[in-house]
Amino acid sequence: MVRLVTAGMERQPRQLPAWLLYDAEGSRLFEAICAQPEYSLTRVETSLLETRAAELAAALGAGVLVEFGAGNARKVGPLLEALRPPAYVPLDISADHLQAACEALQARHPRVPVLGICCDYSALGQLPAHPLLDGQRLLGFYPGSSLGNFSPEQAQTLLGQFRRLLGPGSALLIGIDQPKAPERLEAAYDDAAGVSAAFARNLLVRLNRDLGGTFVPEAFRYRARWEPAASRIAMALVSSRDQEVQLAGRRWQFRAGEELITEYSVKYSPEAFTALAAASGWRTARRWSDPADDLSLHLLVPGPPLQAGAQAADSGCTAPEQGEV
Repeated sequence: MVRLVTAGMERQPRQLPAWLLYDAEGSRLFEAICAQPEYSLTRVETSLLETRAAELAAALGAGVLVEFGAGNARKVGPLLEALRPPAYVPLDISADHLQAACEALQARHPRVPVLGICCDYSALGQLPAHPLLDGQRLLGFYPGSSLGNFSPEQAQTLLGQFRRLLGPGSALLIGIDQPKAPERLEAAYDDAAGVSAAFARNLLVRLNRDLGGTFVPEAFRYRARWEPAASRIAMALVSSRDQEVQLAGRRWQFRAGEELITEYSVKYSPEAFTALAAASGWRTARRWSDPADDLSLHLLVPGPPLQAGAQAADSGCTAPEQGEV
């Protein structure tokens, strides 16, 4: 963690790994963001999953369902009902969050065994050996347009990693948010209630707690801005004055107006995402969208084999200790 934070602070502009946002309080605040009226992604995707569950299950086929970055795992319910998979395997970086999600899901879906794995899914090379997984076809599930938190280069690496992890004969159902009016996007990531701002400032609280930081959260204002050239929203904490902070045993200078990027959210058109998936070794078999065509669910199946010896790019993340919950 120290190495990654130090590397992020040395960047221009400064940028820290997005997974640092998701401590217990960050996870709680993110759930609150999803409930804000400006943030429609969660509601639209949930409705799409509910109304098309039977069709999605038929297209996916039989197999163990593996969800990347499961969080509260509330979106997977319709798929579990329609698929009735031999097991459901949620992956998440927050052990406490994952434990609660697994217990709630197991109570709601007692006929589907739940095997939670605490890990950084972006750094997971293979699933642990387990009787529930032996000889099973694997189906990936990656909702929430979380792929947008990675740069396109990192996203391509991650999709290629998913292809290797899931293996031959697999499939991946992934949610992708699409470009739309800049004012809608900026409002979605900077809600009037200030929940998004609190979510970003909580990162500074975590850095103070975990790495001996001396950040004053109130000395940074939050900003979400659409960057059309990169087709992304840039979320940043902006220093309101010249200041010095200590972090991870070093002193860092911030100029007034200097940004600390907390995360990006890249938006892909269907055509752009199909091209990205193809470059990662996947082929788009089906696509579903909401009536306004704001968001897509893409069903990916393995395409041509990846080049032998291809090297994964550094995702800027590292895995914590992994374990089942």
